[in-house]
Amino acid sequence: MNNKILIMGIGNVLLGDEGIGVHVINSLKKKTFPNYVDIVDGGTGGFHLLSYFHDYPKMIMIDATMDGNPPGTISVLKPKFASDFPTALSAHDIGLRDLIETAIISNGLPEIVLITISIDRIQNMVMTLSPEVKNSIPGIISLIQKILSSS
Repeated sequence: MNNKILIMGIGNVLLGDEGIGVHVINSLKKKTFPNYVDIVDGGTGGFHLLSYFHDYPKMIMIDATMDGNPPGTISVLKPKFASDFPTALSAHDIGLRDLIETAIISNGLPEIVLITISIDRIQNMVMTLSPEVKNSIPGIISLIQKILSSS
């Protein structure tokens, strides 16, 4: 039985806070996890990530969202359908939705825990995070560790 879990961060580090998913992944790579946990920088999404949806029975995805909450707000969703994903996923919304819909059609979705971090805007050609979003990273890591311990 495949009990592997994938932790994937989505985002574009060239767009400031929009890259929070990748920044979290970079922080996670400095930590030790059980052998059944893999960590991947999913970048800006796209169909090259489709195989991950087929290879892992459980995924934890981290992404920015422009949902109107204060920057740095952490939310957790357990989407089962493409329509369950937030409508305000940031710059790569269409690509990620297309990826999810394709995964559903081709082989179904694994169990997904989506961790979103609220941002207020996309900054062009900024590689640093705002203080509010950067300060959310320890909380995101703690949340991921709780999710893993309950798996």
